[in-house]
Amino acid sequence: MNRYSGSDFDDFLAEEGILEEVTSKAQKRLLAYQVADIMVEKKLTKTELAAKMNTSRSQLDRLLDPENTAVTLDSLNRLAQAVGKQLRIEFA
Repeated sequence: MNRYSGSDFDDFLAEEGILEEVTSKAQKRLLAYQVADIMVEKKLTKTELAAKMNTSRSQLDRLLDPENTAVTLDSLNRLAQAVGKQLRIEFA
């Protein structure tokens, strides 16, 4: 019998002890997709975006890497400004 029958996916992840990690990676992946869409819209390459942020292309790659969830608010704010957007953070 399935011990997870009837529970939701978040409960399953919490029971496995990986809810926080999975949630962080999902949020980071969403951020990367949003930035990719903005880059297409504005016809920006990663090199051009990195230059607008006054950083390196490799640093931008780390910022957009879904596996790297250690991101500072300063980095996110510089990213938002570089693409002409406002950073909005909220608790749900």
